[in-house]
Amino acid sequence: MEFTVERQPDHAPVVHLTFDVDEPATAVVDALSLADNVDGDPLIWVHGTTDERRMILTSRGLTSNRTLHQMRLRLPAAPTDLETSAFTAEDINQFVAVNNRAFSWHPEQSGLTAQAVRADMAQPWFDADGFRLHHIDGDLAGFCWTKVHTEPEPLGEIYVIAVDPEFHGRGLGKALTLAGLQWLAEHGLKTGMLYVESDNVSAVATYERIGFDVHRVDTLWGRG
Repeated sequence: MEFTVERQPDHAPVVHLTFDVDEPATAVVDALSLADNVDGDPLIWVHGTTDERRMILTSRGLTSNRTLHQMRLRLPAAPTDLETSAFTAEDINQFVAVNNRAFSWHPEQSGLTAQAVRADMAQPWFDADGFRLHHIDGDLAGFCWTKVHTEPEPLGEIYVIAVDPEFHGRGLGKALTLAGLQWLAEHGLKTGMLYVESDNVSAVATYERIGFDVHRVDTLWGRG
């Protein structure tokens, strides 16, 4: 079990509990005892939720109203002929505007700022070539931002993907996902992955049609 605490100004702390598949129920009990010692009434992310672990969390008076699916597939996926280009610094403002329109409902991805994008660009993992953009008549219609992980295993992540609401209904979500997966495969990745809200029915259906399966279930818990 891995135990980490995430702290941000003006927000409750967030405890992250990451479990291996075969860890016993006692590991959950021990982890919750550690979480009880964190000040500030923390929220708790349980990475690797099972029915047994859910029962233990519920018995401790915790409730959950958010579930993420980590989905994976083997690469390469199906090809796509969608034309995309690499992200540049000149695209920041247009990207932020499209992101915030597309994710106005999202608890974490909404309200993105240019400053936050520049901070990500300064990270060692950032690769502008793996940040694919699709334009229609000069306007940014959608994007697929990928991220390569090397630990604990090589994984190519569809980190953020969105289509501007003005361009919905054209099948761009699937095509952009395939474009991102294609870029990852071309750069040596054998496994693709992404996170999706479990209640985002249309997105889950799109990913399943591409070939993704649920690999792990993550749930967010709190008191009350």
